[in-house]
Amino acid sequence: GRYYEEVLTHRAEAPTPPAFEGPLLAAVEDELPARAREWISLYLEEARLLGQRTGELHVALASDPVKPELAPEPVSDFSRQALYQAMRSLANDTFSVLRQRLAGLPTAIREDARKVLELEGEVRNRFRLLRDRQIAAIHLRCHGDYRLGQVLHTGKDFIIIDFEGESAKPLGVRRLKCSPLRDVAGMLRSFHYAAYAALLGQVPGARPEDFSTLEPWARFWCRAVSAAFLKGYLPAVASASLLPQAPAELGILLDAYLLDKAIYEIGYELNNRPEWTQIPLKGLLELFETER
Repeated sequence: GRYYEEVLTHRAEAPTPPAFEGPLLAAVEDELPARAREWISLYLEEARLLGQRTGELHVALASDPVKPELAPEPVSDFSRQALYQAMRSLANDTFSVLRQRLAGLPTAIREDARKVLELEGEVRNRFRLLRDRQIAAIHLRCHGDYRLGQVLHTGKDFIIIDFEGESAKPLGVRRLKCSPLRDVAGMLRSFHYAAYAALLGQVPGARPEDFSTLEPWARFWCRAVSAAFLKGYLPAVASASLLPQAPAELGILLDAYLLDKAIYEIGYELNNRPEWTQIPLKGLLELFETER
């Protein structure tokens, strides 16, 4: 898109993106360099507004303490253990399928798949942090299938649609309460898809020969837009106490949901669109390359 055109036009003066590393939650407080901010200023403001609207949605969904099906609930040890077991089970199944399909993947995707398979033990360790830490958090009825395809942009604002959850899951599962960070992770992963779908040729936007030049900028865009989304989201939910107050606990929970979503996407793409599998593979690798 236009962002990639800007990068290619100015690559002589800015061959690589500015340093923008460290935990994603810490990046919420960082300021982007002026040139980078100029190239993605519109995306940043829209992402911030979308984050704000998402937070307002979660506050509204948690605002009825009377109806049992809508009332928010504190996370118990049992529910945290159940969440850990579900995430671990999905990871085990997905790694098994990825290992079985490895030889049949295209060469470029196969290399990323091998790297992901090498991280299987580290994935389990990340989920154990969720299992072993008592996290003060709230579960509520969330959107359940939150991504860019579920929001309409009016030109000035956003309308959030399609609250039926992931259609492939049983209705009883879709009605289960969860942390609102599941929705947040879904949107952050959707930003990653938006950047890489064009970069990897799944949708028009970039030429294959420009991949090596543009990939660092794609990662930079994802990180900047994700931070902008959180800049809008976190203040919007602050007064409702929906999230862990301790930064370490917030980071563990968001990290677990991001990892779980990327693993789900790998399994989905392997079974439905194998040529798209590289996008969530790269997303999972980035979760380990940058400490959250």
